[in-house]
Amino acid sequence: MVDHLKDLQEMAHEMVPQGGISEDTVNYIDARVRLRELRAQLPAIIEMNGEAIRALRGRFNLSQAMLAEYVNMSVMTVSKWERGEKKPNGAALRVLSTLLEKGPEVFRI
Repeated sequence: MVDHLKDLQEMAHEMVPQGGISEDTVNYIDARVRLRELRAQLPAIIEMNGEAIRALRGRFNLSQAMLAEYVNMSVMTVSKWERGEKKPNGAALRVLSTLLEKGPEVFRI
């Protein structure tokens, strides 16, 4: 696969000494490349419905209160997820995906 962003990054670095591009622009391109590399390394986020969340709790023998503590949400929110009234998103979905993949031990000291 052709990686145009990496090509752009290389060209940008070559153009800085001639004044053809600013350091700020090069730094922005470098940050975009690092972000792409990070995204490639992170595990995929798994969309979860209420049934999947109940199954997750059952798999690791977690109460709603325990799961709420792991995701830093209220018990009411976990309950609404399980009943299908709400869907987890953002950071909560990342935590749920991590719990599913690695188990609760990953969060313990």
